[in-house]
Amino acid sequence: MESSQPQQQQGPKKRGRKPKPKDEKEQQQQQQSAGKMKEGKKAQQPSVDEKYTQWKSLVPVLYDWLANHNLVWPSLSCRWGPQLEQATYKNRQRLYLSEQTDGSVPNTLVIANCELVKPRVAAAEHISQFNEEARSPFVKKYKTIIHPGEVNRIRELPQNSKIVATHTDSPDVLIWDVEAQPNRHAVLGATHSRPDLILTGHQDNAEFALAMCPTEPYVISGGKDKSVVLWSIQDHISGGSIVKQNKPGEGNDKTAEGPSVGPRGIFCGHEDTVEDVAFCPSSAQEFCSVGDDSCLILWDARVGTGPTVKVEKAHDADLHCVDWNPHDDNLILTGSADNTVRMFDRRNLTSNGVGSPIYKFEGHRAAVLCVQWSPDKSSVFGSSAEDGLLNIWDYDKVGKRVERPSKSPSTPAGLFFQHAGHRDKVVDFHWNASDPWTVVSVSDDCDSTGGGGTLQIWRMSDLIYRPEEEVLAELEKFKSHVISCASKP
Repeated sequence: MESSQPQQQQGPKKRGRKPKPKDEKEQQQQQQSAGKMKEGKKAQQPSVDEKYTQWKSLVPVLYDWLANHNLVWPSLSCRWGPQLEQATYKNRQRLYLSEQTDGSVPNTLVIANCELVKPRVAAAEHISQFNEEARSPFVKKYKTIIHPGEVNRIRELPQNSKIVATHTDSPDVLIWDVEAQPNRHAVLGATHSRPDLILTGHQDNAEFALAMCPTEPYVISGGKDKSVVLWSIQDHISGGSIVKQNKPGEGNDKTAEGPSVGPRGIFCGHEDTVEDVAFCPSSAQEFCSVGDDSCLILWDARVGTGPTVKVEKAHDADLHCVDWNPHDDNLILTGSADNTVRMFDRRNLTSNGVGSPIYKFEGHRAAVLCVQWSPDKSSVFGSSAEDGLLNIWDYDKVGKRVERPSKSPSTPAGLFFQHAGHRDKVVDFHWNASDPWTVVSVSDDCDSTGGGGTLQIWRMSDLIYRPEEEVLAELEKFKSHVISCASKP
């Protein structure tokens, strides 16, 4: 499928690079150590390794459960699939990943089976005893799909999460029925797997911006052509599977690549690359997009292909990510290369012609790459960045930090948990809708270890997110129990 091959003549992507496999990392580390020597006095700040060592020592206190899984090749995306099984102490669930290779072996879309330990089951002393260079026993590869080009983004269909969409370095969106696809052996020279559906309509590469609608089988995408494209795959899904239907007059050349679907609408209003898109949770016709023009745009397919609202200067730099609150469809999050996350209310998006966020969340030291609202509490969301941190925020806590003088005054308002288990940029994460307060996150470790990636599945201790009065009541109960036990002869 030639149209889906990476187009080498174009400049490198801002949020991805050709990685090195882990066994080539020694030279990279030598170059890094030389660079650190030049930095001299800047080394007064704790190094990445020092911060990581400190984090690992706190794992038994901070986490209810954590699994660390070494990736030979980085994955630029990670998404939960359907839950497969519920048992007494753990659940099984599908996980979608990718392998972004250097060309010595094919790029792949990976379907894995994960075992998720249930809350308050894992022993605290065990969860921090993992080897960073090892694969986790909780993550097992189930199926490999040989992908035409590297996988930049994976999104699952909410109504049927065994159907996923992928973005690569091409104008097309590829749709895969992962259960129906054959398992492939990824060796050099192997032919690509055949997508079940190809969505056409972009005029230039569409690499990152991709979303699937929570209410209808609709897909939106954004790309370098500065447009947002909308498709319906309604007619191609029957009984939960993709229907293979050849249109009259379609020749063998086209069907060899896979059946294709044209767009329902092409929406124009951005002046630079569209970096991310999101559907309104309550409407298949409304969606939003952000881009390198620093704009947030709201669209409504019922009223035309121009912007409904265009928010200029939503941030002070390129926008990388956007998410629409599934509990309150007035609230929209954006993340940017200006290191901030901003929350907008769509009823009052601008002031004097420029973006007017309700709040700016400032807790990252590098570009924000991913934002996502929590499915478990309407005011909670996560943000990940190139600083290697995944921050968990609660906007209900903004302005309510008065009674705790012991808390560091430098803690950003609203920040209540910081996952520091990655040592390089956290390129994607996904809350688990089937397993409360459980997150999968993935880092591209090219800069820190010279190649590969790290996948982590984790759940913070419930003492961190539960209401304070509930936790205090439980502690009092525990204290009473200890006293009564101690007083017995």
